[in-house]
Amino acid sequence: MQITWYGHSCFLIQNEQTKIIIDPFDERSIGLKRPDATADIVLMSHDHYDHNASNSIDGAHEDHMAHNGGFNSHGIDFLGLDTYHDHELGAKRGHNTMYLFRLDGISICHCGDLGCIPSEEVLKEITGVDILMIPIGGYYTLELDEVMELIDIVNPSVVIPMHYRIGGLKIDEISDLDPFIRSVSKRTIVNIGKTIDINKDEMPIDKEIWVFDN
Repeated sequence: MQITWYGHSCFLIQNEQTKIIIDPFDERSIGLKRPDATADIVLMSHDHYDHNASNSIDGAHEDHMAHNGGFNSHGIDFLGLDTYHDHELGAKRGHNTMYLFRLDGISICHCGDLGCIPSEEVLKEITGVDILMIPIGGYYTLELDEVMELIDIVNPSVVIPMHYRIGGLKIDEISDLDPFIRSVSKRTIVNIGKTIDINKDEMPIDKEIWVFDN
């Protein structure tokens, strides 16, 4: 399995059979270079401009916008988990869908623009996941203390931070990576680069933070 980060919350997760893009953006909307990617499946956590640009992705992909509940695409079982983009039950920014799925034996949860700690029902589904992709920039999403609380509850093997300020990003309100890195100083931090290839046998025994470079 291979994971590539394009910046913000956009990842390409693929194996030899299937390419999955999550939360794509276009170049005009947030200032980052358009993802140069082809996909079979595009998952979008919510219909906001920095997460919904499936038309920026090449290929005859099957699109899923905030698809809650269980569904199958290209032989892969997905679970969309209904959550909120704010602390007001969606009244301020609406709902958010977290996606949970397994590829090549590795379980992955992409949190989208999660704005508050999920319900107990959702937490039960994601606890113990292998890889947790979580927004750490605050303001529009979880605050840093909530990020740390969720990581402690879920206890994933790998945490991949996303949705934070990087060079070129036009969303100024969110934080950069540094406060999060200071908060996880007791965990092993691994600088990945843009892409990583991994199989189930190579998943870390000790908990790790994987920091990608777009």
